[in-house]
Amino acid sequence: MSAIVIPPTRTADAAAGRTTGPIASVGPIVKRQLLKFLRTPQLIILGTAQGAMFLLIFRYVFGGAIASSGLSYVNFLVPGFIATTALFTGMGAAAGIAEDLQLGFIDRLRSLPIPRYSVLAGRALADTLLLVWSLAVTAAIGFAVGFRLHGSLVGALGAFGLCVVFGFAFEWVFIALGMIAGSAQAAQGIGFMVFPLTFVSSAYVPTSTMPGWMRAFANHQPITDMVNAVRVLAEGRAAQHALGHNASYFIVWALVWSAGIVAVFAPLAVARYRKG
Repeated sequence: MSAIVIPPTRTADAAAGRTTGPIASVGPIVKRQLLKFLRTPQLIILGTAQGAMFLLIFRYVFGGAIASSGLSYVNFLVPGFIATTALFTGMGAAAGIAEDLQLGFIDRLRSLPIPRYSVLAGRALADTLLLVWSLAVTAAIGFAVGFRLHGSLVGALGAFGLCVVFGFAFEWVFIALGMIAGSAQAAQGIGFMVFPLTFVSSAYVPTSTMPGWMRAFANHQPITDMVNAVRVLAEGRAAQHALGHNASYFIVWALVWSAGIVAVFAPLAVARYRKG
């Protein structure tokens, strides 16, 4: 287990009953989590390999049987797959936070003079930084299997930035699940329940091909708006024509969903942390 070093000034703060500021509190948590991943590179390698495998399966196994109006399937698929990488990567946070609870690491942090939210915020920030690596690798594989940008470079960078925002938002979902799961195994199982939402969305197939009742749900859930925002930024006018709305429409909805997810799940996670 990685240790978090408390500088003398923080020890003095504890003795005086003062609380360390959020920036000074979040930093060591982020550092600890990043070092943990660097010392166990198999976590990053296996996660990257798994993502590459699924992308290749969708591209070459299912791609020939799926039609996407206005876009080639590879150009339809890759933006959706990159956007949902935020969920696949974030699932590890649920098991990770539950493991920290089991090992007593969270209890040790509760005894420190730091803001309650800083522990969980540090975890969310560290995992989001690691997500950048996963997104970059997934995008590189997408280009290797035939994906091409038809939007502007600014739009592509904006799409990448939105994926990072989605990742940060869903980190709070998985952190909250990890706080209530009770064990790493249970957290992993609960986190996997989010996985089907990626299929009941526009990530891999057009929602127009779904039954009416399922289409209604797919068109009004956060992943669809997030995926469509990435798709129109990456593919430009062709995607806007196929989806029926301009980029601003999907971007606004994607950001609203992201803010709503953080507003709901971050307080839930912090409240569970406070409860102990």
